[in-house]
Amino acid sequence: MLLIELFSDHVFNRKSLADYVEIRKSINQRGEFNDQLLIRAEENLQRLKKEDNKVYEMMYETLNEYQKLDRGCSVEYPINFITEILKLYKNHKTPQKVYEDYKNGLTHYLADA
Repeated sequence: MLLIELFSDHVFNRKSLADYVEIRKSINQRGEFNDQLLIRAEENLQRLKKEDNKVYEMMYETLNEYQKLDRGCSVEYPINFITEILKLYKNHKTPQKVYEDYKNGLTHYLADA
């Protein structure tokens, strides 16, 4: 299995990114994020799930919408999702605002470029 497929599986199926970090150590391929960023993303996801489960669920629903639209960038969907998750709790950006920005990408005029 390619590393990106393993990463995508972990993101889409809500598996632990900390576990993914450990698994990928045995695979000789370059990863999409460094270990520290993936651990921080996992911490952000767990915090979001605990503090604002509604936004947590909406983020995953939006990820699934991106996948259903299938604009030919399927490898990028989980990467973009984690990029958005990494924005949580930084620079006073609320989870709701991160979600709204992520959701707005679905209808952005360059979304299928």
